[in-house]
Amino acid sequence: MIAPKGHALEKVLPLTLEAIAEWPVVTYHEGFTGRGNIDRTFAKAGLAPDIVMSAMDTDVLKAYVELGLGVGIIAAMAFDTKRDVGLRILDADHLFAANTSLIAVRRGSYLRNYAYRFIELCSPALPEREVRAAVMAEQGKADAVGRRTGLDRAYRPAGNTLSRDEVRRTG
Repeated sequence: MIAPKGHALEKVLPLTLEAIAEWPVVTYHEGFTGRGNIDRTFAKAGLAPDIVMSAMDTDVLKAYVELGLGVGIIAAMAFDTKRDVGLRILDADHLFAANTSLIAVRRGSYLRNYAYRFIELCSPALPEREVRAAVMAEQGKADAVGRRTGLDRAYRPAGNTLSRDEVRRTG
């Protein structure tokens, strides 16, 4: 949660959904990452927040909150204490379930160095050498590489996923 500096919600400890629902809310646009989770959380509590504005860009959302149009629900990683000096971040981790973002890479694909770096920045547990080994692994050896590197869930095909050869035969 974010609120303009000096907002009354800063004094509500612990923060509650009921307290948030008393204020106009600015959050992500429907269909955007996390919005479904926000909507479900309020609905499950029997609350209907007054969503006065939605945005697809976090910086725009923060600008609306800073202008006093409402309190904001954003991803915690989007708050920068150095840049967002007119805002306060309020702990709402206990109110909303975590959102998970996934990065999918087709096995055998060529990735540029910056793609490996991006993956490593998103998850330090996935260094380039291990991701490269998983991406370049042969089909038969992929499961062994995954178990050895801990990447088996990151790239192993799930369920009834078709192989490239099966797609060619059916397409």
